[in-house]
Amino acid sequence: MSTHEDAAPEDFQKINENLVKVEELSQRLIQALSARNPAKQSLGGPSQDLFAKASVSYWSEFLENPGRLYEHQVEYWGKSVRSFMEAQQSMLQGGEIEGEPDGAFAGDKRFANPMWQTNPYFHWIKQQYHLNSKAIAQAVDEIDDLDGKEKQRLTYFSRQIIDMMAPTNFLGTNPDALERAIETEGKSLVQGLENLVADLEANNGEMVVRLADESAFELGVNVATTPGEVVYRNRIMELIQYYPTTEKVHATPLVIFPPWINKFYILDLKEQNSLIKWVLDQGYSLFVVSWVNPDRSHADISMADYVEQGFLTAIDKVKEITKQKQVNAVGYCIAGTTLHLTLALMNKRGDKSIKSATFFTALTDFSEQGEFVPFLQDDFIDGIEEEVNEQGVLRSFILGRTMSFLRSNDLIYNPAIKSYMMGEAPPAFDLLYWNGDGTNLPATMTKDYLRGLCQKNQFVDGGFELCGETVHISDVKVPIMAITCETDHIAAWKDCYRGFQQTKSKDKSFIVSESGHIAGIVNPPSKKKYGYYTNDDLSGDADAWLAGATEYKGSWWGHWENWLKPRSGKLVLAREPGDSNNKPIAPAPGTYVKKKATL
Repeated sequence: MSTHEDAAPEDFQKINENLVKVEELSQRLIQALSARNPAKQSLGGPSQDLFAKASVSYWSEFLENPGRLYEHQVEYWGKSVRSFMEAQQSMLQGGEIEGEPDGAFAGDKRFANPMWQTNPYFHWIKQQYHLNSKAIAQAVDEIDDLDGKEKQRLTYFSRQIIDMMAPTNFLGTNPDALERAIETEGKSLVQGLENLVADLEANNGEMVVRLADESAFELGVNVATTPGEVVYRNRIMELIQYYPTTEKVHATPLVIFPPWINKFYILDLKEQNSLIKWVLDQGYSLFVVSWVNPDRSHADISMADYVEQGFLTAIDKVKEITKQKQVNAVGYCIAGTTLHLTLALMNKRGDKSIKSATFFTALTDFSEQGEFVPFLQDDFIDGIEEEVNEQGVLRSFILGRTMSFLRSNDLIYNPAIKSYMMGEAPPAFDLLYWNGDGTNLPATMTKDYLRGLCQKNQFVDGGFELCGETVHISDVKVPIMAITCETDHIAAWKDCYRGFQQTKSKDKSFIVSESGHIAGIVNPPSKKKYGYYTNDDLSGDADAWLAGATEYKGSWWGHWENWLKPRSGKLVLAREPGDSNNKPIAPAPGTYVKKKATL
């Protein structure tokens, strides 16, 4: 840091002036925090029973095999002392560190600043963090008498502790932030605190890091711009019918059910990557459901209500408006799960309104909970039930925080460092804007979903009680296609495949798209970015399916449309939105999508 040794006295005066502004901002900070309505404490971490079991197991191992633990401790102490001595020697000699012992954090962007390697102080901090991280991970790894889920949870939460304690997360041990503070004469710290206070004020005292510049986007203006009309509205959803872009359309209409965990315009961010626009351009009459963003008044809405007032009502309205007996349907994520439930219910009732169904990243078999194991055990679900019983909803920041902690460095710590320590403004990025435009979940529905489906796995084990019927995945018998994503950490493709196999549909197709939960779906052909895999043989397990699959370059959208087209009837004159009984209420994207989540 020798480049800053000659700083003039006036520079320090400017820094002090900026630090005074920091003190002034602290008053706003206190006010913002006073408005906080925190989530239940039980949602901040696992039950203490988990750590108690881990401690007992660790000390039992110590008593049975003290030599191994002593060996590890001596190794840790030795490396720590050696690292400290090397740092001291380098400081005394005024030299730079050479080499990279143990390849610590090689390629880790958090430690990209050269000072982590060349400056003895920062190098020692990084090395000690590396040693501490390895010691914690090793201690957890060697606990061998916990069951599989307990071990997975302990590993996850220890990883969270390791990530949280990274030196980059603290101003005094982040060279990037310190350099920026000096270069800007303290303005970066003032702006960072401004960003922090603004985030707290915008979220009732909760620390929710803004990932995008919200002022850069307006629904219906530069995102969600495909022309259409709301043709029906009830308590739970708005039904949007889009204006055709071709002279003729297929007779059988298409209705898309997006997840109510997020807002539908992920499928219509901008014209270049809009699935909604693309479907219209292929010659389809397209309807999309836009779900209400629930508040306390929606606490009683259940999974059955989403099926009856959402799915079945939308299907009936689409049939009525288009004068067709059948529709094709798409369900994305949780809406894909619920579309399976709806199809099973319709089969029980003898309702043949669905001609075919397509599922985007939809889970039905929850026997393997993947990365969500830490959050789907009784202590967390009990905490969620307590939370929603009190609040009436599962507030969006809780769900968003849970998802973000699965990728905490990318979605929490790095954005927080840039915003709060570096004083950077968030980028004008439409995908991140959508990601931050959260939705609440109704209390009753949340409990139905987490207990009945995620925990008890009733849809594939014995049956799920729904609208007076017991429905099972084997009740799904219409032609179906599933699109899953290779690196999806929310709905792992192998888990989607396992449930998909258990349907009784004679006509079914399965696709694995490259990339993840969003990018693998919002993958327009024009981008020529991600490919996909197909295999008609669904008899084996997921590994066998992939081993026999054929890889294709480019987007899966065209492959899906080739499957959908013969199931969509002849071409007819294009339809304008609505009819005499269902006149347009409001232009797309509607009103429900514009409602912000309440905290």
